[in-house]
Amino acid sequence: MALANAQAFLFLVVFCFMFVLSMANFNYTWAGGKSNKTNCPYDNKHTNATQTSNKFNVGGFENWHYGFDYMDWARKNGPFFVNDTLVFKYDAPNPNGGFPHSVYLLPNYWSFIKCDLRRAKRIANPNQGAGKGFEFVLKKSQPYFFACGEHGGIHCNNGTMKFVVMPLKRWPF
Repeated sequence: MALANAQAFLFLVVFCFMFVLSMANFNYTWAGGKSNKTNCPYDNKHTNATQTSNKFNVGGFENWHYGFDYMDWARKNGPFFVNDTLVFKYDAPNPNGGFPHSVYLLPNYWSFIKCDLRRAKRIANPNQGAGKGFEFVLKKSQPYFFACGEHGGIHCNNGTMKFVVMPLKRWPF
């Protein structure tokens, strides 16, 4: 019984953390659902609530690379909604140097914290980020845990190449 209570409490804490993280952009306003743009300082990418989806370049103009704080990027660019698209752009592998990148979808919060890629699903290989990038649609209102999985997850562990989003459902106004 105590184990079940501890698991329920842990689930509640993780859910609350994910919800707060997805709502952390304090500059976002609904304006009663009547505004065409929000007062978001990052190029006003959040459009009218009647729009069906938005497209976000992960990392903004920095793209997907080692050493960038993607958790901060997700906090500043959220909230994200169901059917929004995340675009991962990164350089293709270079035989003369540089480090390849990829995109993995981790199955749960614990794998995300530990950068444990054993049960993660690779959704983009090192070549898919070149050019227009790799697009991932947030199809459900659930936590999505993303990380770079190259070099056994060292980019995830040491370079903060990981982030989480919790897309929300759009409410009709």
